[in-house]
Amino acid sequence: MFRNRIHAGMLLARKLKKFKNTGAVILAIPRGGVPVAYIIATKLNCHMELILSKKIGHPANKEYAIGAASLADHFIIPHTKVTANYITQEIANVRARLVEMQDRFLLYKKENLTGKVILLVDDGIATGNTLLSTVQLMSKNNPSKVIVAAPVASRSAVIMLSNFVDEIIVLNIPSQFYGVGAFYSDFTQVTDEEVLFYLDKM
Repeated sequence: MFRNRIHAGMLLARKLKKFKNTGAVILAIPRGGVPVAYIIATKLNCHMELILSKKIGHPANKEYAIGAASLADHFIIPHTKVTANYITQEIANVRARLVEMQDRFLLYKKENLTGKVILLVDDGIATGNTLLSTVQLMSKNNPSKVIVAAPVASRSAVIMLSNFVDEIIVLNIPSQFYGVGAFYSDFTQVTDEEVLFYLDKM
């Protein structure tokens, strides 16, 4: 059990110490991944920024990710009964929300990811579907390695993601997974103000 995201970040940073002072880039999944990623970036002396992408959900179930979009690119897993018009509209909707996030968080310090080791950090991984779409999207930037790091993840998500990333580092892979929040004493939702606080300190 993690006390909170800060505690989880401190424990996870110990497992990632081989990346200290290597120039690796820490990409935080907003919003919950930001406090975890901030601690890791501080301990490893690495650059941290947000990964500005959002999933594209299936029309029959918005929680089921069929892809992801960033402001500059998108990745789609082909599905039957998902029309091109639907995908075009969803990409437009996602990008409108991403523009709001970019304006809100003043993200102007962007690192060139080409040839870099990327540590993609979240506060936990349930199904892994959304994260997988983000990994596929991010891989278009041609990083040298993609490592997924999280305090806790379901066993099925770890197995699935292991096929698509160079390494996955998770502290707790429970036999019974009841949701990410079940493994935190304090899993209070991270606010925009907290995200700004951590970004301002980098």
